[in-house]
Order: sequence, then structure tokens, then C-alpha cells
Amino acid sequence: MKRIIILPTIFILSLVAVTVYAAEKHSQTDIYQEQVDVTGDGKEDVIKITGVPFEKGSLFLKEISMHVKTSEGKGFQSELEGGYEPTLAFKDFNHDGVQDVLVTVETGGSGGLANYYLYSIKDGKQVELSTPEPLTIISQFEEGYKAAIRIEETDKSYTFDLKDRKAKYIRLGLYNNGKLNEPMELMVFPYSTLKPVIIRENQIGFKGVQRISGVANADTIGFVESSWILENGEWRLIETTVQKALKSKKKKKK
Repeated sequence: MKRIIILPTIFILSLVAVTVYAAEKHSQTDIYQEQVDVTGDGKEDVIKITGVPFEKGSLFLKEISMHVKTSEGKGFQSELEGGYEPTLAFKDFNHDGVQDVLVTVETGGSGGLANYYLYSIKDGKQVELSTPEPLTIISQFEEGYKAAIRIEETDKSYTFDLKDRKAKYIRLGLYNNGKLNEPMELMVFPYSTLKPVIIRENQIGFKGVQRISGVANADTIGFVESSWILENGEWRLIETTVQKALKSKKKKKK
């Protein structure tokens, strides 16, 4: 006679939960660590980024966390969106005399986009600060192989001459004898970069770059740069510049 052993369901579920928890905990990896005074007491604090790879050997981190251990022993943990190659930067963005923590996490893909997280930990109190929102840009192709954009924040308009792409646009059916076959907007991306820079009087702010493309992601038409500074808890736009992308030249075959 065969003997059948039935284990209690609760015990089995508990065993599975412990096994899964142990596996996830084991896969947590230290990605980046710095020792910087971010509380303002003159002593170094420890700021560390950890992540959980999507799978063994994968560059994509499905879970990313920032851990802060102050010189006084206080601990903070912030959960971030998944991504690639998280980095840390330390600058005084809110101009309170203490360095803030900027975390940048690349999202991957050909767009070169990233997520940005900004924290103040002055006096051992962690506060999440906002980062500048991308500019609102209205865009469209126009007759005669041209494109136009308008930046809502400044109410300024710019026109791009796209005659150097005439043959491609005709081949793709966008134009016919210089006339648009149908209305079409451009592709306006969020920040491809958002970097700390000195804006004025040695005050740190951000400079962001947004890319504008035409019929495809790779059809880059131009870039819009914006400079920002934090005043009274809000990001103030200081300057915008617009540049047309240089058309890459094909290498001649030897």
C-alpha cells in the first residue's frame, strides 16, 4: 500500500513565499555609491543605488532603489522606476546651502530618454523636489518642405527649411510637388538630457534638451534647449534656444 503524505497548504505557501523572497533579496545588486554631506552637518553621508536585474546578465534593472544613511544613523529609501545605468549627482538646486541628490535613470531605446529624481535631505529630512517639466511645443509640417514649431511658454515660433530632405519626403508620400498630402505633426520628445549647469551668479539650475523628429524617430529635425532655475519652490524658465540638426553625410564607397 502506498503512503500519501499531505502537507498543510499554509506550510507549502509559506515555504514558497520564503523561497521567492530569498531569491529576490539575493538578486539585489549594489550599482552606485557615494559619500557626500547631503544633510548640512559637515559630515559625509552614504548614498547608494541598488537594483534588481530583469534576468541574469541583463543590463535592464526592473527594480531600482536609492538608499541614504546619514552620519547620525538615519535611513531613507526611495523606490524608482526601472531602467538602465542609474547615476548620482550632487548640486545645490534649491539654493539652501546644502547639496541635493539628483538620480538619473536611462529608459533605453533610440530616443535617449531618462527619468530624473531630485531630493533634498537637509537636516536629515528627505523631501522630493520637482524637476522642470519639458516645454510644450506645438509642431507641424508646412507647405514647401518646411516645418514649424511654437513654444507655448515663450509664445515664439520657429521655421525649419527641410528642402535637403525633399527627395525622401516625396518618396514617403508626405509631399507632392511641395504640397502636403495631409496635415502631419512632428515628433516632440521629452528631455533627452537634463543636466546641472550654472545659470547665473553661481546658482545651479538645469539645462534640458528636447529632440524634434519628422517622419520617423531617426529623422531628427532639430533640438530645443531650455535653461531653468528654482525660485520660491517653482522652476522658472530663463532661456530657450532652437537649433536645426545637421544632416549626416553618407560616406562614399571606395
